[in-house]
Amino acid sequence: MHDTIEYMILIPMMILLIFLFPMLVNATMNYWANDRKTLALQETASHLSSSIQQIYQSLNHTSILTCNITSNLNLPPFIEGIAYTGNATMRTLGSVNILDVTLNIVGTTVFSTTSVTLGQNAAWQNSNFTSNSASACIKADKLQNQTIQMAFG
Repeated sequence: MHDTIEYMILIPMMILLIFLFPMLVNATMNYWANDRKTLALQETASHLSSSIQQIYQSLNHTSILTCNITSNLNLPPFIEGIAYTGNATMRTLGSVNILDVTLNIVGTTVFSTTSVTLGQNAAWQNSNFTSNSASACIKADKLQNQTIQMAFG
């Protein structure tokens, strides 16, 4: 009699575990996969922001009068096999311009935003960045009025 009661209690619990365990493992793995993608995207966004700041600092030197440069980026075209896109917006805070760069992995909710501090003479042209594009680069022009106009290529 007691064996029957034990089976009546344990069998539904075992069936529940058979379905619950794979769902729990799947949810945990998706969480870890998104964390991995986010970390890789943050590293890429940091590298991109650093490149923008280096270009600005190089062109902002007084010995450079006017010029145009195109900097090909050493960024991965894919993160875990998926392309990513980006854009940037300029905002002014006191006497400096701050460029907010946002990268998104295509088809996911994974994104990363970094900020680059630039001088008053920096200008950003609205443009989009696509990681797997053959023309993924940063373009910069130093104009005669000392403005440094930058954009994604």
